[in-house]
Amino acid sequence: MTAATASVSDADLQQRIDAVRADVAALHSELVRYGLVVWTGGNVSGRVPGSDLFVIKPSGVSYDDLAPENMILCDLDGAVVPGTPGSDRSPSSDTAAHAYVYRNMPEVGGVVHTHSDYAVAWAARGEEIPCVITAMADEFGGPIPVGPFAIIGDDSIGRGIVETLRGHRSRAVLMQNHGPFTIGTSAKDAVKAAVMCEDVARTVHLARQAGELIPIPQESIDALYNRYQNVYGQNTDDRR
Repeated sequence: MTAATASVSDADLQQRIDAVRADVAALHSELVRYGLVVWTGGNVSGRVPGSDLFVIKPSGVSYDDLAPENMILCDLDGAVVPGTPGSDRSPSSDTAAHAYVYRNMPEVGGVVHTHSDYAVAWAARGEEIPCVITAMADEFGGPIPVGPFAIIGDDSIGRGIVETLRGHRSRAVLMQNHGPFTIGTSAKDAVKAAVMCEDVARTVHLARQAGELIPIPQESIDALYNRYQNVYGQNTDDRR
C-alpha cells in the first residue's frame, strides 16, 4: 500500500478529496459553456489541499457524462491511486503534464488545458499575445508567453509549462502548435484564467486585423496589475 493510498483513509482528507472531485467535475461544464473545448478534448485538474494528490478527468469521456464519482485521484507522479472511485479508468492523456506542474509549482492548486480557437491560433504561429488591452494587464500582468513544442503523453508538456511560467506573472501559456494551459490557486481560478486567455486572444487578434496595435507602457501594466490583484473586488476569490 502506498502512502497516498493509506492517507486516503483519513476522514478529513477524504472530505477534501470529495470536495475537489465535485469542483473539478462541475468546472468542466464551464469549459463547454464558454466554448473552450470540442468533443472530449481539454481537461481540468485540482490539487487536494494539504496532500500530495490531485483529481483529474478520465480520458475520452463525454463532458455530459462527467461526475464526481468518475473523476480520477492521482499522486504527484501521475499514478492513479488504486481502490478509489474512478481508478478502473484511464486518466486524461495530459495527466503526466499536470503532475509535473504540481510537483514543481507547489503554489499551483489547479491546471486547465483547452483547445479554444483563438488561443490555439496564436499557438499555431508560435506567437505570444502582446499586452495591448487593460483587461490583459489586469489578469495576466503582461503578455501571454509561448511555451516549447512538446509531445503529448509524458511530462514534456509539464516541463514546458513550468519553464515558461515560473517567475512569470501570466497564469496562461500557449504551448506551441498545441494550445493554452492555465494555472491557478485553485481549479476554479485556473478555469477563469482559461476563459480570460481566450477572451484576450480573440480581442487582440481582431484588433490586429484592423490596424497596428498600440502597446501599453510597462509602468501602466504594472499599475493595472497591482490594482486588479490587490485592490479590485471584495476578496481574493472575487479578484480572480
